[in-house]
Amino acid sequence: LSFMRRKYTKDVKGADAVVWGIPFDAAVTNRPGARFGPQAIRRASAILDNDPQYPFSRDLFEHLSVVDYGDCLLDSGNHHKTPGTIEREAAKILKSGAFLLTLGGDHFVTWPLLKAHAAIHGPLAMVQFDAHQDTWPDDGKRIDHGSFVA
Repeated sequence: LSFMRRKYTKDVKGADAVVWGIPFDAAVTNRPGARFGPQAIRRASAILDNDPQYPFSRDLFEHLSVVDYGDCLLDSGNHHKTPGTIEREAAKILKSGAFLLTLGGDHFVTWPLLKAHAAIHGPLAMVQFDAHQDTWPDDGKRIDHGSFVA
């Protein structure tokens, strides 16, 4: 099932926006399950495909080409490869000129995504809204969902 029943494809040529899932939650320190987020969002979005897109007065899909790129393929047995995998694949999508909308995944996936955006667009700033800031000093020994913003 794709995001809002958009076309599923790895060919992003001509796409204005690319929806991409990152089913990763190995960096959580508490409750796993965020890896199911991309598919849950896609399932929930399926009922919205023919509805007017509030608050817009027009069908955005008549004006924007949006595709679903599927999920990032991750090696669940080697999490130290995960940041590089996410960053490389995100950069590939961004180089097409498309806007990238990612569905996560735990907080950690933000770090390689920011790196990919910065490599394409230059210096960035990040504004984080969160119910609680999962931040603490990085010990340099593990992948963690809170350390990258500390």
